[in-house]
Amino acid sequence: MSTAMGVAEDTRTDARRTLKEFFGFDGFKGNQEAVINHILQGNDCFVIMPTGAGKSLCYQLPALMMEGTAIVISPLIALMKNQVDNIRGFSSSSALAHFLNSSLSKADFTRVVEDVTSGSTKLLYVAPETLKKDETLELLRGIKISFVAVDEAHCISEWGHDFRPEYRRIKQMVKAIDDVPILALTATATPKVQHDIQKNLGMLDAKLFKSSFNRSNLYYEVRPKGRKDQVHKDILSFIKNRGNSSGIIYCLSRKKVEEIAEMLQMNGIKALPYHAGLDAKTRAGHQDAFLMEDCNVIVATIAFGMGIDKPDVRFVIHYDVPKSLEGYYQETGRGGRDGLRGDCLLFYNPNDIEKLEKFMKDKPVAEQEIGGLLIAETAAFAESSQCRRKLLLHYFGENFNESDCSHMCDNCAHPKPKTDVTQDVVKALNALKSLNGEFSMTHIVNFIIGKRIDSIKDYKHDEMPLFACGKDKDKVYWKSVMRLALVHNYLNKNIEKYGLLSVSEQGMEFLAKPVKHEMAVDTEFESVSEDDFENFKMESVCDEELFGHLKDLRKKVAKEKGLPPYVIFQDPSLEDMATKYPITLEELSNINGVGKNKAIKFGEPFINYIAGFVKENNIERPQDIVLKGNAEKSAKKVSIILNIDKKVDLMEMAKQLGIEFGELVEELEQIVNTGTKLNLKYFLNQFLDEDLQEEIFDYFRGAQEDDLELAFNHFDGEFTHEELQLMRIQFLSDMGN
Repeated sequence: MSTAMGVAEDTRTDARRTLKEFFGFDGFKGNQEAVINHILQGNDCFVIMPTGAGKSLCYQLPALMMEGTAIVISPLIALMKNQVDNIRGFSSSSALAHFLNSSLSKADFTRVVEDVTSGSTKLLYVAPETLKKDETLELLRGIKISFVAVDEAHCISEWGHDFRPEYRRIKQMVKAIDDVPILALTATATPKVQHDIQKNLGMLDAKLFKSSFNRSNLYYEVRPKGRKDQVHKDILSFIKNRGNSSGIIYCLSRKKVEEIAEMLQMNGIKALPYHAGLDAKTRAGHQDAFLMEDCNVIVATIAFGMGIDKPDVRFVIHYDVPKSLEGYYQETGRGGRDGLRGDCLLFYNPNDIEKLEKFMKDKPVAEQEIGGLLIAETAAFAESSQCRRKLLLHYFGENFNESDCSHMCDNCAHPKPKTDVTQDVVKALNALKSLNGEFSMTHIVNFIIGKRIDSIKDYKHDEMPLFACGKDKDKVYWKSVMRLALVHNYLNKNIEKYGLLSVSEQGMEFLAKPVKHEMAVDTEFESVSEDDFENFKMESVCDEELFGHLKDLRKKVAKEKGLPPYVIFQDPSLEDMATKYPITLEELSNINGVGKNKAIKFGEPFINYIAGFVKENNIERPQDIVLKGNAEKSAKKVSIILNIDKKVDLMEMAKQLGIEFGELVEELEQIVNTGTKLNLKYFLNQFLDEDLQEEIFDYFRGAQEDDLELAFNHFDGEFTHEELQLMRIQFLSDMGN
């Protein structure tokens, strides 16, 4: 055995021993051992390894074995804290690992400097913003550095999903300290991003260690994102069906994060928000609560999760469409890191794609082009009827046989009918080939279907023989065909030219000797506008038979209690019951116009009857369809109730609230209908004697219909509509709540 081989063997033995003694593991996973040995020999290397495959061990273990301190450049404070806490958990000394970032107090900074300069620290995590400070560079120049690890290296590339300009200065900052080996690590890198990272770090000759991007334990699903109420119900049902599992919900805006976190909390889910608008202490507290399992669900912007080592995240939901497939892959990769199943659910609305594109309008043209291409890739993934795993892995330059998906995506688990499209693939490739150049998918599809838009006419493509060769089918169909050709490598995508397509060598071979291809047409999602999404009122799908029975039951209960039927529950409430089948008092309290007090007072016979009806008719109840909202807790309603307790004049109250008096009366009616008692007598006494009030009450006691117009006619206009309405509100409050 040569000396070099002997040294390499000794290194491997030492690495395995350290792995066992320090971390307690019996063996390495995937490329870990090869990467570690390469670093121990003082070489640059570039590591592409999926989330959960053990990237952090690739620099932690050699840092412990090598002389000096390893500098780990990380983009997020949360990531650093998590990693440092993790490594300290294996050691008796807290000095072994430290981080340097803006969260440190002066005393903390001094302690870090002391431990680093004494040689006690083997791993020092540094934010790129902190690295460029003179005091940091001075500190690092005075110590022995073993190597520099650049974690989340995709932040270097403007083609990556999380580009950070300060990351592009890492090489010059490292050079200002010492010429040491560099290790770049990322979970997501397309070939373009990979080249960009290596070029920027000056490590084009570095050895590449690339693991498969396939996370076989993750299930990918895309659902239409319709009205807000329906999406909220879908999310609630999805989470409740998974018990007390841990999960993450990603949103693009802080407002949406807060809204969904509040909705979940009000429906019994232990959820917390996480976004940049919260102060650092609150964010850290929410993150710790999630890691310590005091909270089951984190609702977050993309700021959350980078480097968070929580192995048992069972689901990742994307409420909004991600800006790129890299981002989607990175975020879904936080699920199922323990190797057990993780569910990845994406809600898709084409209108969200349009909004993302509008957000880029004011950016430089090049950035718009890059962003537009990344968004288009995400849309293609969501709309496709092909195996989602195959599409995702193809995006990262990896070929995958969809038969190996094992029904772990919705398109493979529930496939749409397929048809033979071999000749149409031939037609599409020949059409593109005839254009003699590189063109966008939109341009090619418009050429095939025969759409004479300006770009087609500018190239005079409408005068070519194959123009409109596929006019018998629509745009969605031909986009599906082109995407199929793309994942089978029949097309080249020129990333340098923002994704322009041309026929590849494999495509030419296919044209010479076509092989059979079957395909399901991609899904055309309905685009729901913001107005539809926010304001659409769900139509009731009422069980007419149950509704009739509930009306009879109401009459019976009313007779027993000596009250008019409408005091018990009004018709809209019965309709809602006949739609949602509540069988507990808690469920009943969420029915329109019921509330907690009314449910307790009158609800028992109704939920018992509904439970029997459901069982007898084998009805599958729409579980979790009733969302607890915050309407009862709105500032306006609370203000009204408090002001009535203080006996504030209703006219004055309406003025203070900036609403019409009629609107205030409507608010009062809603408050009483949800079971809250109100005492309006201090106001009614101003213009109605007690005898008149009792006369009106007597009328309402005997009325079988809840109709103000009938009451007005009964009293021959002696009382105004508003007087009668206020009296009815008081009557319902006294008798029904």
